[in-house]
Amino acid sequence: MNKFSSTPAVNQRAKAVDQVMRGVITTLALVSFSFIFLILLFTFKEAKDVFFDAETRQAVLPTLLSTNWQPVSENPKYGIVPLLIGTLKTTLIAMVIAIPVGVLAALYTACFAPIWLREIIKPVVELLAGFPSVVIGFFALFVLAGALQTLTGAEFRLNALVGGVAISFSAIPIIFTIAEDALSSVPKSIQEASYGLGATQWETAFYITLPAAYPGIFAGALLGFGRAVGETMIVLMATGNAPISSWTLTDSARTLTATIGAEMAEVVFGDPHYNVLFLIGVVLFLFALLLNSIAEFYIKAKLMRKFRGS
Repeated sequence: MNKFSSTPAVNQRAKAVDQVMRGVITTLALVSFSFIFLILLFTFKEAKDVFFDAETRQAVLPTLLSTNWQPVSENPKYGIVPLLIGTLKTTLIAMVIAIPVGVLAALYTACFAPIWLREIIKPVVELLAGFPSVVIGFFALFVLAGALQTLTGAEFRLNALVGGVAISFSAIPIIFTIAEDALSSVPKSIQEASYGLGATQWETAFYITLPAAYPGIFAGALLGFGRAVGETMIVLMATGNAPISSWTLTDSARTLTATIGAEMAEVVFGDPHYNVLFLIGVVLFLFALLLNSIAEFYIKAKLMRKFRGS
């Protein structure tokens, strides 16, 4: 008798196992979701006093949109404008480098590289996505900063340019991985039709494959942007950590994440400074949630509709 033959006892046992596994998976999913929800709830709870506690509101709100971040002084000032400028500067520098490098590397891997080379490049670059930020920070601190200062003649050795270039090293693998997956998912029939009409390999890659994969490439750029905004260790080590309201790329800068990382451990519990740091955390959390939602629900859906021809 075949051991896989269906009997009432076997069917009943299979159904029981199926129900148990379904319950375990559902429980794990709920636990994961609960952790995210509790983190968000805790962050909002600690930040709410900025708006709902009269004493904290009076101390924080008048200077919240100023250009002075001096939370530890006789007259504390909680202006987050220099922190926003520092975050935008380093992020935009990183994206200017990471997007073209990541997308072109993905295009080469998906459309031009031989199969044996593709099987080496892809796992190696994906491995770099898990590279510790502190190592990139050390490289920026001891190697990149000196080289860029010599090249640009910058007054400050550590500045927004050094931080942005270093952050791009962490964003490139994310953009490359997602863009390469999107380019490889373009149906081969489209490329073969292009060859059949007389197009060359590079014409097919740039005018057929690349436009067909742009929703996935855009999603990769969004996630790379989110990684750059949320990076902490690299900016702590490479940007100089000076909250200056300057758009000059070679001036030192301080980002939102670096401020939380540098000051949270020393802040007085319940102090307005403590509440403002959590408010910055809420801003970063909502920003990351917005970016991931756009990538998951809008870009991914658009990509699927495009491939289905609807």
